[in-house]
Amino acid sequence: MTRLLSVDDWKEVEWNSKPDGSWSTMMARVAAFHSKHDFANPENNGHDMGYRVALTVEELGEFAAAITKGKPKEEASEELADLLILILGHSLAMHIDLESEFHSKMDKIMQRKARRGNLGIRVTEYEGE
Repeated sequence: MTRLLSVDDWKEVEWNSKPDGSWSTMMARVAAFHSKHDFANPENNGHDMGYRVALTVEELGEFAAAITKGKPKEEASEELADLLILILGHSLAMHIDLESEFHSKMDKIMQRKARRGNLGIRVTEYEGE
């Protein structure tokens, strides 16, 4: 099976405008957004990863503020969606098969033991001192 990686690959996929639980729908919608705003054009910096990381930090801060300031769940949900859209877009900008990488990483971390750190439970390769 040929995996879709780029905006051009994904924008050929037919998608549903209503939630259907499909990875393909989410990726195709994010690709349509990237295409609509010509993110791949170097003049727009939409696929520049330095810029994209800065946007991600900004959105993560907005999500953190919604949580720590006790804002309504709907506001936190919207900020979380912004983060997901950005991350899916990162995979488009970098031509990464994020779905395959997700499953590969899940296979790895499911084999790890949980450890309790100072702030709570962690599932990491880190051994500590």
